[in-house]
Amino acid sequence: MNEKFKKYSRLPTEQNNPRTRDFDRIPLRRVLEKLNYEDSLVHRAVGKSIPRVEKAARLISKVYLAGGSVFFIGAGTSGRLGVLEAAELPPTYGVEPERFQALMAGGQMAVFHSKEGAEDIFENGFKEIKKLIKKGDAVIGIAASGVTPYVKGGLAAGKKAGARTVLITCNPKERTPEADITVALDVGPEPISGSTRMKSGTATKLALNMATTSAMIISGKVYRNWMVDVKTTSQKLALRAERITSTLGGVPQEEARRLLDNTGNDVKTAIVMARRGIDIKKARLLIRKHKGFLKPILG
Repeated sequence: MNEKFKKYSRLPTEQNNPRTRDFDRIPLRRVLEKLNYEDSLVHRAVGKSIPRVEKAARLISKVYLAGGSVFFIGAGTSGRLGVLEAAELPPTYGVEPERFQALMAGGQMAVFHSKEGAEDIFENGFKEIKKLIKKGDAVIGIAASGVTPYVKGGLAAGKKAGARTVLITCNPKERTPEADITVALDVGPEPISGSTRMKSGTATKLALNMATTSAMIISGKVYRNWMVDVKTTSQKLALRAERITSTLGGVPQEEARRLLDNTGNDVKTAIVMARRGIDIKKARLLIRKHKGFLKPILG
């Protein structure tokens, strides 16, 4: 048995699950019940990782508020989860797309079609991050196994450039010196051995959601539980902006629409104008004074 085989056979994400060994010989309903039980274990695992997720969230917020960029890097399911984060943060929280970017092993087409072997090349991850990274940025490596060479290369490049680094993994045994913070999600063996798109993917998505959402909250992108920097890039989001402005500004929907038209769909400014009864210039000065946080302005 060669060393590489032994190493991979010992990975937590490659272990066999004794609770699901009868999958191919039980009724479909029982299969679904067992899958549901395995999924229920994910929330407990993520809950245990909250102290590390908190550190990751503070790091993301600090980098963002200081003008830095955050790069998600991964392969396969992990890489696709990074792509989701980078794609969904700009419309939801009004962040500039270049401030949150995703790199996927195998390139953009690998998001839709698996490119086998792309994750095994350390140098590709290193080179791709090296081209983009600068001191003050952050690299969020996502790797269920914790040992993906492409991701390790990206983290190494980030570390070398003086950026902050985070690894999100489902391997609690992994020790990655290139990561300043390791969020290890101990979900146990997959229902189908080695299929990390299952519990590992769910846990990783939850941890990413928690880290980025809470980072946006502490960066002033949320007032109470409203996304006050939402971008009106679709009809649904335009209507959401009107509703937020109307609700928080205490004005009818028609007035909310007028204020949004006057501010170029700047929800924060429209809310402050409505609540404080001031013009656009004074509202923007007030928001700037409080670094984008509405709580000290509205209470």
